[in-house]
Amino acid sequence: MALGALFGSLWFVSLALTPYLISQAVDRGLGPRDLSALLPWVAAVLILGVASAGLGIMRHRSMTKLRLKAALLTVDMVMTHATRLGSALPRRVTAGEVVTIGISDVWTIGRAMNVGGVGVAATLACLVVATLLFRTSPPLAVVVLIGVPVFALIVGPLLGRTQKAGARYRQAQGELNARLVDVLGGLRILNGLGGKETHLRRYEGQSARVRELGYRVGLPAGWIGALGDGLPLVFLGVVTWLAARLTAAGSLTVGELIAVYGYTAMLVIPVNVLIFCGFDITHGLVAARRVTEFLRLPADDPSGVSPPDEPAVLHDPVSGVSAAPGRFTALVADNPSDAVAVIDRLGSYGVSAASWGSVLLSDIAQPLVRSRILVAENDAALFAGSLREIVAGRDEPDDDRVRAAIGVAVAGDIAADLARPVDWGGRNLSGGQRQRLRLARALHADPEMLLAVEPTSAVDAQTEAAIAERLVAARAGRGTLVATTSPVLLARADEVVHLVGGQVAGCGTHAGLLAGSPGYRALVTRVFDAFEGDV
Repeated sequence: MALGALFGSLWFVSLALTPYLISQAVDRGLGPRDLSALLPWVAAVLILGVASAGLGIMRHRSMTKLRLKAALLTVDMVMTHATRLGSALPRRVTAGEVVTIGISDVWTIGRAMNVGGVGVAATLACLVVATLLFRTSPPLAVVVLIGVPVFALIVGPLLGRTQKAGARYRQAQGELNARLVDVLGGLRILNGLGGKETHLRRYEGQSARVRELGYRVGLPAGWIGALGDGLPLVFLGVVTWLAARLTAAGSLTVGELIAVYGYTAMLVIPVNVLIFCGFDITHGLVAARRVTEFLRLPADDPSGVSPPDEPAVLHDPVSGVSAAPGRFTALVADNPSDAVAVIDRLGSYGVSAASWGSVLLSDIAQPLVRSRILVAENDAALFAGSLREIVAGRDEPDDDRVRAAIGVAVAGDIAADLARPVDWGGRNLSGGQRQRLRLARALHADPEMLLAVEPTSAVDAQTEAAIAERLVAARAGRGTLVATTSPVLLARADEVVHLVGGQVAGCGTHAGLLAGSPGYRALVTRVFDAFEGDV
């Protein structure tokens, strides 16, 4: 930024000095027809012109590097924070918002950095020109010093309107991109359900609203552009007219008239730069607020107290749910989102009053929580790589452990070859295969407490029964909490917790709740009528 301001200032000063040298060449060389006096001034103009060209190149290079560095440093900060957020990221911000930050906001912020380089230089240039004009004609210098603040008063309200409209537009743009990301992510499902046209119409309607907001941004922005180009030219005409009057009256020489015209013509550039710097700052502030809001999202805290030395009960006081070590607990909710919320709180995703033994989860160093408590979700990311690497996760692949985890997840149909490549997101696998692969990865990690959300929702009844039997056996001696409405999993759970309205309505065995809780019985049989024989 300092280099941009330095080279920009020197470039503007070189432009401002050029009219002075030309005026001296006119008054001392051309006027008296003195060639010996003319040549040195002509040489000075030539040398200054070459220097100005070089300084202009360096100014442009330094400002380009400044914009790129500012944008890429912002990208680095955003990506680093997104990595810190990890699996908490989709819980706190939409994918569309992250996309908009990455493809729009960071470059807008980079452009706003112009103010620290050419903006400073343009301000200095205005002062230099005013000084040179004052030496030539104090009245003209006063006109210049008054004219620049007048521009600010005219353009300032438009900048304020642009910023307000830009904030609303940016919010709507992020929401529109979120819808687009959701549609693209669910395109295969929409193909099967026949919902593409419905979502297309919704996207078109939302896009039209964003376009209307864009017009509201464009109206004041268009006036700023017009005034940025037009006002300096009007200003040039006024100063030139005053200078011509002074020359006709004999107060200025012909050379001084040329110098005044040159000063004022050169002044068009920094004034135009200052106007557009205000425009860039207006948009940059809107973009920067979105980025800083993202950077304020709380990430896992590496500091904190130690967790319990031994396996301990996880308890969520909001719902009353507890998950005991060494027991297989099933969680059934009349609203599935309530069960997911309980899993999130017990997994320490977000601020909550959940406890681990006698210690609040929020007080424990998050890396220690992650090393012993694992939340397994159906939409957890599957990265590209071999089957062996995917199941092993962060551990070094051990074929025996990998095959054991695959066996518990009943994923042998996709694991004949552990070197089998898997595409990003598991796109070369079916939905049931992806679900079993995620379960195998969670089992391979062998956490002290496993919190899983509907781990068998995408498999057939026979496979589900096999998974339920093997999962309970594999997790013997370890704590497991599964959010599910699957009768085969519920029947094998040590304890079933029934949630109604996000609160514990009953606890017991599956058989006991079926006999004693009509609400539980209605919920399980309504969702899984196909399993009535097993019930």
